[in-house]
Amino acid sequence: MRIEPEKIETFRDDFTYTNSPEAIRRFPFPFPEDDYRYTVNIEPHLPKGGEGSVYEHLIDIDEHYLSEMHERSLVLRDMPSRCLAMDHMELACWDMIERCMVSLSQDYPDYFSLTKKADLWTWENKLLGLKDDFIFGDTTTLPMSPLEYIGRQLPGDFALLDQRDGNLFMDAGIITCPADWSLAFDAGMSFTEWHGPVPMAQNESIFDRALKYLTVLPVGKPVRRLNWTMTINARMDTAPETYHEWGHERTTVTPDNVGEKVYLRVELQVIDRMPRSNALMFSIRTYLMSLQDLVSNPEWAQRLHRVMKTLPKALIDYKGLTRYHATVVDYLSQFDRSN
Repeated sequence: MRIEPEKIETFRDDFTYTNSPEAIRRFPFPFPEDDYRYTVNIEPHLPKGGEGSVYEHLIDIDEHYLSEMHERSLVLRDMPSRCLAMDHMELACWDMIERCMVSLSQDYPDYFSLTKKADLWTWENKLLGLKDDFIFGDTTTLPMSPLEYIGRQLPGDFALLDQRDGNLFMDAGIITCPADWSLAFDAGMSFTEWHGPVPMAQNESIFDRALKYLTVLPVGKPVRRLNWTMTINARMDTAPETYHEWGHERTTVTPDNVGEKVYLRVELQVIDRMPRSNALMFSIRTYLMSLQDLVSNPEWAQRLHRVMKTLPKALIDYKGLTRYHATVVDYLSQFDRSN
C-alpha cells in the first residue's frame, strides 16, 4: 500500500479520483455468479485473498485514505448532522474508539500507534498529523465527541446499533458517503424498519434470518458481506440530502461516455460486537471503480454484463439504474464472449 500525502483526489466537482493498477486488482468484485439475487451472504470476517487484500484487516487502509478523509471533512463542514449519537450510545462510542485504535495500530504500525497507561491513552495518526492524549471514557479530554473523533480518521461509514427487544436500532453513526440513504431519516429505526424498502427480499425472509444471526453474534467474531449499486461519476456522497447535486447526473450517461461516467459501487460491510456496550459496530467501506477500469478484467466484464442483463426490474428501479441501465448493458455486451 502506498499513500501519497500530497495527492488529494476529489469525489465532487472535477472528480479527479482514479484507481491505480493495484487498486483495480484488489477491488472486491461482488458477483460470484452470472445472476444476482438478494441473499444473507454473511461470512466470518477472516483474511482471504493474500497479503494486501481488502479482507486482510478489520479496517482497510488504502491509497485513497487521505482523499476520503478530506471528503469526510467537507461533508461534515456542510452538514454536521451526518454524525450523531443518542445519549445512551456513549459507551458504544468508546467501545468503537478502542476497537478501531487497537486494530489500526496493530495492522498498520507505520501509520498509527496507541499507548495505554491505565486510562491515559496516547493516540498518533501519522497520516493525518494527529497526536492526542486523552482519558479513556472521559469525553471532555477529546477535542470533539468520541464518535466524530474516531470517525474522522476511518475510511467508510460507521453505524452503531443498539440491541434491545430482540432487534437492532440505528442509534449512532457517522455517515458521509451513503448510497441513497439518510442517517437523519433512519436514526432510531429498527433493523426491520430500515430494510423495509428493499424489494423482493422481504418475501424470502432474508432480513429476518439476518437479524436472528446478528443478534447472537459474539464478541471477537466479526462477520462481513458485500453490497453493491452503481453511481454516476466518482461521487461518494449520494445521500438524499444532496440529491439536488447529483440526481441529474443519471441523465448524462451516453454510449460515448458510459465507460468513464458509470461506476460500480461496492460496499464491504463488517459487523462486529462491542464488548462493553453489547452494541454492534457496522462499518460500510465503499469502493468505486469505473466501468472502463472494470472491463480490464475480462472475467469481471463478462460476468457484470450477464448480471446486469438479467437484473429484475424491481432491483433496477430500487438501485436507481433505470435511466442508464440499457446503456450499461449495451456497453458491457461487447466484452461477453458468448455474444
